[in-house]
Amino acid sequence: MAITINPISPVAFSVFGLDVRWYALAYVAAFVIGYFMLRHFVRRTDSQIKLDKRQLDDLLTAIILGVIIGGRLGYVLLYNLPFFLAHPLEIFAVWHGGMSFHGGLIGVIVAVFLFAHNQIKHKQIQGTTYKTAFNILDILAVIAPVGLFFGRIANFINIEVMGRPTDVPWAVVFAGHTTIPRHPSPLYEATTEGILLFIIMYCLYRFTGLRRYAGALGGILAMLYAVFRIFCEQFRAPDVQIGFLTSWGLTMGQLLSAIMFVAGAVIFAFAFRKNVK
Repeated sequence: MAITINPISPVAFSVFGLDVRWYALAYVAAFVIGYFMLRHFVRRTDSQIKLDKRQLDDLLTAIILGVIIGGRLGYVLLYNLPFFLAHPLEIFAVWHGGMSFHGGLIGVIVAVFLFAHNQIKHKQIQGTTYKTAFNILDILAVIAPVGLFFGRIANFINIEVMGRPTDVPWAVVFAGHTTIPRHPSPLYEATTEGILLFIIMYCLYRFTGLRRYAGALGGILAMLYAVFRIFCEQFRAPDVQIGFLTSWGLTMGQLLSAIMFVAGAVIFAFAFRKNVK
C-alpha cells in the first residue's frame, strides 16, 4: 500500500510579498554550510591548500556563479533546448527549477581553474594552476554531497524528478497531484548521492593519504557519483520532454554519468603521475 503525502507548498514563506521558495533555501543552505566546511578544511594542518578569508570569499563567489550558470546552461542545452529557444526569458527563471548537476559540475571546475589561474598570476599562491585547482576541487569533492542532499530534498518538496510507477510498500502518492504510486527517487538520491557519498568522501579525505595527490579525490567523487546516479536512474522517471534515449531504457542522466565516470577515472589515474604529486 502506497504512502499518501500531502504536497508541501514550494513557497517556504513570503517577505513583503516576495516568495521565498524551498528550492532557493536549499541552495542557500548548501552554500552557507559549504563555506564553513571549506574554511575548516583549508585551516587544517594537513591541508594541501591554504586560503585566507579574502581568498575564501572570492572562491565562494566563483563557485556560486559556476553552480548557477553551469547548472542552468546544462539543463537548457541538454534537457529542454527546444522549449527555451521558444521561451528564451524562461532561461533566467531558475526559481521554476531545472538545474543540471553535470552542468553545474563543469561550471564549478571552470570557476575553480579561473580562480586558481588568477591567484597564481598575481602571486597570491605558489605553485601551478593545475595543482592548485585540483587541491581545491579535492576539498570540494568532500563538500559537494552536502549540496546534493539539500538539492534532492528540494526536488522531493517540489515533486520534481519523481520515480517510476511501482507497487513497493514505500511508494508515495501526492494527494491531489497523482493517484499513481511512484518511487520516491529524490529521497533515494539524497541518501546515496548525499549522505552515503559524503561519508565515503570524508573518510577518504580524513583517513587516507589520497589528498596528497591533486585530483585523486575529485576523480573518485566523479566515479562514485556516476555509479550512484546510474543506479538511482533505474527508479527515476525519465524527463518527459526527452524520454528514454534507447529502446532498452538508457536515460540522459545515465549517459552523462557514464561519461563522467570515464572522466573521473582518467583524472584519478593522472593524479598519481609524479609531476602532480
